[in-house]
This record gives sequence, C-alpha cells and structure tokens, in this order.
Amino acid sequence: MSRPSRLQTAALQNSVKALRVARGWSQAELARRAGISRAAVSAIEIERLVPSVAAALSLADALGCRVDGLFSLNSANAAAPVWAWPPGGESCRFWHAEIGGRTLVYPVETGSLGVIGHDGIYNSGLFEPRSQNLPEQTLVMATCDPAAALLAAEVARATPYRLLVVPRSSSEALRLLGRNLVHVAGVHLSKAGQRRGNAAAVKKQLGKGYTLLRVARWQEGLALAPGLGIRSVAGAFRKKLRWVGRETGSGARQCLDELFEDRERPRREARDHRGVAEAIRCGWADVGVCVRLVSEDAGLQFLGVRDETYDLCFSSESADNPRIQALVSAVRSESYRRLLGELPGYDTHQAGELENITSK
Repeated sequence: MSRPSRLQTAALQNSVKALRVARGWSQAELARRAGISRAAVSAIEIERLVPSVAAALSLADALGCRVDGLFSLNSANAAAPVWAWPPGGESCRFWHAEIGGRTLVYPVETGSLGVIGHDGIYNSGLFEPRSQNLPEQTLVMATCDPAAALLAAEVARATPYRLLVVPRSSSEALRLLGRNLVHVAGVHLSKAGQRRGNAAAVKKQLGKGYTLLRVARWQEGLALAPGLGIRSVAGAFRKKLRWVGRETGSGARQCLDELFEDRERPRREARDHRGVAEAIRCGWADVGVCVRLVSEDAGLQFLGVRDETYDLCFSSESADNPRIQALVSAVRSESYRRLLGELPGYDTHQAGELENITSK
C-alpha cells in the first residue's frame, strides 16, 4: 500500500472504525482477521492511508459487508455529520442516514417503532459510533401512521435497508422533506376520493417535483371514553365533554376544525393519534380525533367521521434511489398489504399506486 496524496485521502471516506467498534474488536483483532498490519488498520481508520484493492476486499470480508458499503467517495463538505435538527441536550443517542450526499444525524426519538437501537452516542461535541448500520443503507420517514412499524419490518425483512420513523404531523413531515432532512413524508390531508387528494396539499406546500405512493385508505373519527352513551357525532357536541385536540398542520386537526366550525377549539393538544387515545384512556379527556386503529387498540368507542387517503411523498428525483425503490416494493408486497389491510379501518386495495405531482 502506497501513501496517497492529501487530495486522495480527503475524497475517500470509510466506516472501518464504526464497524470494528460495533463488533467489539480491537485494531489488532481486525488486522488479524483481515491479514494486514495493525498500523495499516489505524492509518486507514483515520483516513491517512488508502488501502489497496486486496486490502479493501479483505477488510470488507472480515467485517461482513460490501466494499462499496465500507468505502465511499465524498466531497469535502459532506464528510462531517450534520444534525438534522438540534439535540435536546449536550449528550444523546443518535441515528445516522445519508440524504443528498450528506450524512445527517438524528436525535433518537421513541415513536411507533418503540425503542430501537441507536447508531452512536453524542457527548460534549463528539460522535461515538455504536452500531454497524451504514448511513447509505438507512431510509428516514416522517409520519404519524400508527402502523408504521409494519412497513419498517417489511423493509428490514425483504431488503438490505432499514427504515427509521420519526413521528411528525403531515404538514411538519412535508416541511422536513422540503428541507431535504428526511427521505419520505407521510401525508393524510385529504378525504378519500377528493379530487387531486393529497397532491393538492403537497403542491401547495412544496410545489411540483414530488411523487405520491399510495399506502391505504383509513378511517378517522371520534374516540370516546366508554360509558358516555353517545351514539353520533352530533351527540358528542350536545354534551359538555372534555376534548383533546391536535396540533395545527395534522390531518386530525383538519378533521377537528371541520367538526368544530365556529366553536372554540380544545386547549389541550396531543402530539399524535396514540396521544389522543392515551389522554382519553387515562381520564384526562373524554373525546378526541384519531384513526380507528388507535381507538380500538385502546378499548375506546369510535364514531367514524371521514375516510382519508394516506400516501407517502418523496422527491421525484430520488425515485431511482435503491432505498426508495425498496420502499415501493415493500408497500406493494403481498405480505405487507395483507397485514395492513387486516387492521381496523385500513383499506389497502390501492396500495402501491404512484402519482407524480406536476405543474398542472
């Protein structure tokens, strides 16, 4: 192995140290397994040495990954990780993903997937790797879909990629997509069958150049505490009930606004569908708007208000990205459509259909 120029090393990035640390190996152990010297491993990890083809193949084989997953060419401004949004403190767990040639890091959030493994620890300005997950094999989706875990499981089962889900309302998810901070945004801002559907909402917020991937048609309505004796939506307004609302920009808030018309909106707000159900189940509220799945899972009474179209939105330019193609395949898979379609309030007959958002 010859010593490369400064320009060559600046253009080559590797994940050797991250994968080695994730396996609990010392540099000497990796050197033994790969058949190279410990000094070479050290120099490669700090990017002072470009390995020969044989050394790169040996390292990839020892670490159980592909060469192109271990080494990649990067521009100088894409080498350092960048926070997608600021962490809540001086230390936190983080995930990482590559979007548009940048490695972004995300403070870990607990959502519909529950607690999942982190990629590293951020502490006092330092990023300490903890996993073998590669940013290039990670897909990030912002959505409020309470069943997003099923899609993440299908992506993991059938593809070499992983799907990370950050809980966000439809409008906030689109905002993150427009800023190139997530790959995909979940959207339900349209009644089922409404002309132009979610495409109109996406075009209004982001403009053209995006594609919608149909996932399901779901039921949204009122979740009510058991024993209230209410049989209709009108009946819910005839009684003096404690309402829990949703934040502006969410599909549930849109539904709530249509119901309330000129009435004063609820002062208390939940961050997602499950938050609404939890507030009612714990006795903090009597009624709120959420999807049927969440209401029934919480053992609450449900009164349907409207059917909505739930789509995944991504940049049309990213349609050829292998991770987006893997997502489309997962949504179209028979196993995913069957599982999702068996959930209360979900209809997957149109799952997998694509719609391009154009200037028309």
